[in-house]
This record gives sequence, C-alpha cells and structure tokens, in this order.
Amino acid sequence: MPYLCSMSVQVSTDNDFIELLGSHDKVVVKYFANWCGSCKLFAPKYRRLSDDERFEGVTFLDVNAEENPEARKVAGVDNLPYFAVFKDGKLSEGAATSLEAKVVEMIASL
Repeated sequence: MPYLCSMSVQVSTDNDFIELLGSHDKVVVKYFANWCGSCKLFAPKYRRLSDDERFEGVTFLDVNAEENPEARKVAGVDNLPYFAVFKDGKLSEGAATSLEAKVVEMIASL
C-alpha cells in the first residue's frame, strides 16, 4: 500500500469508491465539481490537511460529484463542496461546508 506514509489526496471514482472505503479504516472524502469555485479554493487546504501528521492513518479521497453518482449517493451529497467521513466503511458524518475548521473537526472525530 504505497499511500500509507505520505498521504496526499487520491482521486476516486464510482469504479473504486466502495473498495477504497472497505480497505481503509478512516476515510475523508471531498466531493467537488469542476465549475464549483469554493471547491477550487478549498483544494489546497485539503491537500495540506492530507499531509498533516495529526491525520496520519486517514485516507483522503477526491470525488467529482457530477461524474460519480454512486459515490455521491453513498454520502447523500446535497451541495458542494461536500465532505464526508467514513469509519470502517460506514458513513459517520457528512456536511456541505467551505470551513476548514469544520472539516478538521469531522476528520478529528474519526
């Protein structure tokens, strides 16, 4: 598993989403769309969080909400950007937010 030490963000699609959830204990997902300005603004913050040692052992995924309806359904995405945290393959919390503090709080709850 090459992405265990230096985490950074992994792009996921409907094809591998469920498998990734099942193969990692703690997962945070950022749902975005290419037209979403807030999503673009949050991208560097999300990358920075993925490298934060406080979140070692958390897998960070990026999912294009428009191109991956199945992955979107799993978290009940209703607005963008949308963040969802999964523990042991199950949705633990989801929120449409652009606040880094809220995302940090969600990840820390894992």
